[in-house]
Amino acid sequence: MKKAILLIVFFISIFFTSCEEVVDVDLDTAPSKLVIEGAINWQKGTTGAQQTIKLTTTTGYFENVIPTVSEAIVFVKNSAGEQFDFVEVPNSGRYVCNDFKPVIDEQYTLTVISNGNTYTASEIMKSVAPITRMEQNNEGGFTGKDIEVRAFYNDPAGVDNFYLYNYEYSNKITSNYYVDDDKFFQGNEFFSLSDDDELKPGDKINITHYGISKQYYNYMSILVSIAGSNVGGPFQSPPATVKGNIINTTDKSNYPLGYFSLSETDSKTFTIE
Repeated sequence: MKKAILLIVFFISIFFTSCEEVVDVDLDTAPSKLVIEGAINWQKGTTGAQQTIKLTTTTGYFENVIPTVSEAIVFVKNSAGEQFDFVEVPNSGRYVCNDFKPVIDEQYTLTVISNGNTYTASEIMKSVAPITRMEQNNEGGFTGKDIEVRAFYNDPAGVDNFYLYNYEYSNKITSNYYVDDDKFFQGNEFFSLSDDDELKPGDKINITHYGISKQYYNYMSILVSIAGSNVGGPFQSPPATVKGNIINTTDKSNYPLGYFSLSETDSKTFTIE
């Protein structure tokens, strides 16, 4: 009996000793790719003149710093050939334009020239239905005890519309993104819905609706399904290799990540009562 007990203790000690060993994970390192965060957003009630495009590169899985890309040439042209130059804030990877002219249903073309490669993309600016009212429901969720907030709007009839919703919560670090199309509510009133089951009185929610193209809707559907709805944002570096609408005209095999989009937006802030 004593020998059996000693044998069990011996094997247990070996098990826990092996659990303390450090395991080195050898991850393959792929060549870095350019990431273009090219979201042009025109908030209702503003001129939309100031816009920003950000350039970074992919990096190692365990790296904490995302490398920025400087000294690139960045500009956007409309269908009439009018050019809007984006100038870098020194050594930041942020390229800013202060005289952009947003026009609904206008087609724009982005050009980025960096490290001997030229990247281009074309997209049409989409409108968004204004948020008409906000509504709080204290009996929401699966349990009927969660606080929910809905942001209503009237979807235009006779045309297919696609939406991106963003909910930013004062009690959370991450934002909640999800997409929608009007297939089942075209021409009717509809709403976006909060996704936080820990809301309490006094919490604030900043809600933004984006009008987006069908192509961008498809892209964001894939991105959200990979990362979940609580992502850093559609304009952050993607968590996986999801090809957007930007192509490398110099070397098509060396495609960038990111997306060039143009959206009219509407935002509201709501305080939980």
